[in-house]
Amino acid sequence: MFNNSYMSSYNPQLTLDKINSQIAELERLRNQIPQPPVAQPTNLTQNFQISPTNRDFIKYASSIDEVQKEMVTGDTPFFSKDMSVVWIKNSKGEIKTYELNEIVAKDEKDIQIEVLKARIDELERKIKDEPSNEYVVKSTEDEKPTIISTSTKFSKKSKWPTRNN
Repeated sequence: MFNNSYMSSYNPQLTLDKINSQIAELERLRNQIPQPPVAQPTNLTQNFQISPTNRDFIKYASSIDEVQKEMVTGDTPFFSKDMSVVWIKNSKGEIKTYELNEIVAKDEKDIQIEVLKARIDELERKIKDEPSNEYVVKSTEDEKPTIISTSTKFSKKSKWPTRNN
């Protein structure tokens, strides 16, 4: 009943070799199957737009002619060398001109001095505007003398009437 040939032919080494050869065959087949592409990280392209630096943003010019010649991409201030004038040029080429004045910070003493100087100036104006009685001189050349008396007598010697007592 039993097949003796099967039993007699059982060799553990042969079975192990057969299993190893099948494993090698499976490895070879696995290597032949195309692999799905591994997700590669995409190459990133980064573009950095650098904003203008202060030295590019603020420019110096000697005259408005230099400002007109310069190309600008946005509102750009141009300062004169002595910092008294500023020209602002926009991308359309329009130029606005401003005059600069330095503002000096004042402490309490400087403010008090200015207030007192203003008061002195105001008082001097009042003195000049209001004439003083000491300096007023009346002109009497055009006026004729007026004499009031109860009785008057004209004499031939005098032009003016005289008063009798």
